[in-house]
Amino acid sequence: MNNCNAISASAVSRFFSRTVIKELAKTGQSPMFARLLVESGIDGELTESVTIGEAFECAFGYLRQAEFRHEYAYKAALTHRVLLGTHSLNTASMITEFRVGRCKADVVILNGTGTVYEIKSERDSLTRLERQIEEYRKVFASVNVIVGENHLASVLDAVPSDVGILRLSGRYQISEIRAAQNIPDRTSAANIFDVVSMREAGLILKDLGYDLPDVPNTRRYQAYLEVFRTIASAEVHRAMVKVLKKTRTLTHLAQFIQELPASLQSVALSTKISNVEFGNLIEVLNVPLAEAKGWAAS
Repeated sequence: MNNCNAISASAVSRFFSRTVIKELAKTGQSPMFARLLVESGIDGELTESVTIGEAFECAFGYLRQAEFRHEYAYKAALTHRVLLGTHSLNTASMITEFRVGRCKADVVILNGTGTVYEIKSERDSLTRLERQIEEYRKVFASVNVIVGENHLASVLDAVPSDVGILRLSGRYQISEIRAAQNIPDRTSAANIFDVVSMREAGLILKDLGYDLPDVPNTRRYQAYLEVFRTIASAEVHRAMVKVLKKTRTLTHLAQFIQELPASLQSVALSTKISNVEFGNLIEVLNVPLAEAKGWAAS
């Protein structure tokens, strides 16, 4: 990591895409990974005896630095600090890029409550932040923004006092600037209905003791929504957390996750791959770089 000027921040961030992980897990090779070795510039720093797993760690070493920071560096920090640190895969679940109204929530963690984290990295604009927070407060009891040093003052001024603020420091440490308030009564039952699948909506109603409306499939959406609107939002939120922890569970990955380099744990947990494919991913990380470079022609 001596010549940062020779490194492409954009290419480094793409190492940690779901596309690369799926290619490695499903086929045992990734042409995209091979191309990124060259595009990023890190191939010049690594000998051909280095493994693919070690190459990922090298790329992440750059991504941790403030001048290279990308959204994934923040997701990885939250995964380690909150999901795998405060909680575990047996007690909590994580959803990334979760659709909420007109927005996509960066990270949602479900444990005793529903907590959302909006990432504003050094490279991000704050233009959409107000709208994003407005949407999230209708669905999650606890709302947080995690920011780089450059955004801290602006975000403190911009978001409501019940919204938590975290800072990712230049040393890649998360510090809590302001704790989020847990307010399930602030949520909206109708908005919660909008973010879950119809199957999950039915499970929420059953958990709350409601019989499912006996209507044709074409009328089911409206019938479910009408029932949701009659229930206290805090009750719907509690049931949503309970149901999503089951339907979006990561428990089956607990046996694999510690076998991955720390740099890959967050993206692996966010990528839909089978247990067999997860095992394939772990194996391919031991392949030497010399072999991986040949994938570019595949």
